[in-house]
Amino acid sequence: MNISSQPVFIDFEASSLNLIESYPIEAGICLPDNTTHSWLIKPHVLWKNWSESAEKIHGISREQLLEEGLEISEVAHQLNTLITGDVFCDAWTFDSFWQHRLFKAAKTKPTFHLDSISTLLNDEQIKQWQDVREMVIKEKGIITHRAANDALILNETWLRLQHIK
Repeated sequence: MNISSQPVFIDFEASSLNLIESYPIEAGICLPDNTTHSWLIKPHVLWKNWSESAEKIHGISREQLLEEGLEISEVAHQLNTLITGDVFCDAWTFDSFWQHRLFKAAKTKPTFHLDSISTLLNDEQIKQWQDVREMVIKEKGIITHRAANDALILNETWLRLQHIK
């Protein structure tokens, strides 16, 4: 398969799963050549929502974001610099909300269009997705719930499913 025909994958980690109050805390991408990039995001002054249970899952503290996170506009700029066209995620409802919140706060628009990975898959691939995903995580020993790692898992799972017609 030609690297230029491979999709780009994106994932966001968030302050919680509350779609009214949550916000993105980390963005990660996996490019067609398997290169990953991720950015911790310093919360906007108005972003207050925080879930201790979400923190236990992704392992990122609010204090870490305040100390190590990049400004929202810088993360949006980095994403726009690295990706264009269609970009795919596995939780479109959540990821599109967090992408929108990020770019709205940055007062800019994305240079890419977010779409669900399901649009890349046929019925058989969709049926096998979860099992192949779990195999990728186990075989590669990837820690989940970090944005770049999750984007890499999407890429590796998609690649393995390409032989299934």
